[in-house]
Formats: sequence, structure tokens, C-alpha cells
Amino acid sequence: MNEQRQDMTPCCAPPSGPPAQAMFPKSLEAPSQARRYVRDLLTRDDEPLADDRLDDVLLIVSELVTNAYRYGTEPDDALWVKVLTTAERVRVEVHDSVRAHPRMRNESGERARGRGLHIVDELAARWGTDDRPLGKAVWAEVKR
Repeated sequence: MNEQRQDMTPCCAPPSGPPAQAMFPKSLEAPSQARRYVRDLLTRDDEPLADDRLDDVLLIVSELVTNAYRYGTEPDDALWVKVLTTAERVRVEVHDSVRAHPRMRNESGERARGRGLHIVDELAARWGTDDRPLGKAVWAEVKR
């Protein structure tokens, strides 16, 4: 990853209101529920994303929520998805209850898993992890 992606400084001033956010219980359906939620939000935005950018955001949501479901939650936990939009970028944050940071694995054609953060790294302008009092937030920003 390059240094720009590791920079934890916010990309831009947040919108004047609170971020759009939703809670999803730990379940196999959480990634698809989160994608539907984010798609609905972004298609109703004052400045809709181009279809290819929307697809990128939704794939990132799927990867981050799947990671949070598999590695960032305990039984009966939930995870939060927050979406912040500006004229320049869309930022997606996935909050979970486990403090351990995600890490990119070496790519392998033999494993069915382990490609998610490589996908996020390729599609996002930058991404990272912020510690929270009760866990962490993994975030990614996509340019409009």
C-alpha cells in the first residue's frame, strides 16, 4: 500500500449533518443488507454516483462488512455502517467490536478467502483503520 492510503487525515470536511448510519446484526445476510442500504442512500443523493463508481462503493461495502462479520464480531454482536458523502468523495466506515486490525494476506490461487482487502486497496482512493473505545472502524474513500 502506498503512503496516501495509510494517511489517517480525513479527506475533506464532513457534511454539515450527521453521517447516514445503520446497524446490522451479525448474520450471513449482513453484507447484502448493507449493500442494499448503501445503494439506496447513494441513489437518492443530491449528486448521484456514476454506475461504475457506485459498483466500486458497493463492492467495498461488501468486502468490509464481510470482514467485520467474519473477524470483527462475537456472537450476538452487531456492526455499524456509516456513509459520508461530499462533492469529491464517498466514505464508508464499518464499525465492529473487535480491536484487531485487518491485514492484507499474500495472494494465493489456492485459497478462496483473503482477497477482500486487495480489492478494497485497488478500488479505494485510500482506506485505513481507526481505533474506537469499543472496537474499530475500517473505512474506505472512493472518489466521485
